Amino acid sequence: MITHLTRLRHWSFLIIVTLILWLLNYHMALASDGCSALGIKVNSRFEGARVDHCIITQSGSVKITIEPENEPINDSPWYAFSLRTETPQTVPVAIHYHGGKQRYLPKIRVAEKSWQALTHQVDDNVLHFSVKATAQPKYIAGQELILFEDYVHWNKTISDASSLALSLLGKSVQGRPIQKLVHRTDGNEWIIIIGRQHPPEVTGAMALFPFVQTLMADTEQANAFRNRFNILVVPMLNPDGVHLGNWRHNANGFDLNRDWGKFVQPETRLIGDFLNNIVKEGGRIVYGLDFHSTRRDVFYTMPEDYPIKPAGLTQSWLDSLQNLTADFDVVQQPGTSPGRGVFKQFIADTYQVHAITYEMGDDTDRALINDIAIAAAETFMPAMVNVPQHAFNSVPQ
Repeated sequence: MITHLTRLRHWSFLIIVTLILWLLNYHMALASDGCSALGIKVNSRFEGARVDHCIITQSGSVKITIEPENEPINDSPWYAFSLRTETPQTVPVAIHYHGGKQRYLPKIRVAEKSWQALTHQVDDNVLHFSVKATAQPKYIAGQELILFEDYVHWNKTISDASSLALSLLGKSVQGRPIQKLVHRTDGNEWIIIIGRQHPPEVTGAMALFPFVQTLMADTEQANAFRNRFNILVVPMLNPDGVHLGNWRHNANGFDLNRDWGKFVQPETRLIGDFLNNIVKEGGRIVYGLDFHSTRRDVFYTMPEDYPIKPAGLTQSWLDSLQNLTADFDVVQQPGTSPGRGVFKQFIADTYQVHAITYEMGDDTDRALINDIAIAAAETFMPAMVNVPQHAFNSVPQ
């Protein structure tokens, strides 16, 4: 009996040691800590980072696995991490996706706000690239990191330089501040501008910034526009999702752009309450703009025969944008999504006015995004100012 127990303990000990050695050989770690071995350190403990599983192999390569925050979800796998080594070396990296397909091409930060593309290849939905690593951490991400502090800085800068008053709209699921910028006139017409409902969609943010800055510029056209219209800007509606490096959702696992009119989530409900107060005080919502990113440049509009007023406003505006930017293809894609909780549809159905989902491509040249946003704002302002007040329906249901 003693011999049998001794052998059992011996084999149990060997099994445990074997498992420990196996784990050490593959150097596996969870996302909260990244992984570290062989003088290589992958870190995913910073705002906007996303690495769900990380392995450093015996050959000195890094294998990363990306998983969605919850399912079902839009196919938009996000990743961001830093990489450093004790001695300079080139580290091969492979990113595998569970529950999604390759979308965002790898970029590396070469200065505080400067990013450049990494040479890469995609084989069987696995993204491969190499990083020339040193003791100084190199930051790699699917897109440029535009984080909470970037918004705080931009909000304050434009508020200090214009008539946009900066204040707190409310807080997110996890208690992060959601800031709003408001320009008020003596009139009762309101334009609503929102952004960053979906965390990885940073090219939408790159468009929102210059678009709003152009509206607030000290020009004759912008002054006339602001003399007539009130403006609400909420540049970052989903700070939790951005902080967590989510693919699509807020901290509760909801797609905010499927919650308009339902207002189950606190982030969308904050704006819904603000709009209700506008109407209660005699104001009229006359236009809505929602900035996003997708795989191509496209402007999602309401159909020309949809019961919103004035007829043809958005199409006329975007036609003017096309005339101003001959080398850029202004793609208008009309469509409806009744009952799905999309911002554009909510504005159209609730206030019977135009709304648009302004989408910039993931890989669109960053300077072009800026130039198109400026041109879009320059053509939007006269299109709106030329509409007689009585032509906007803006009747809440």
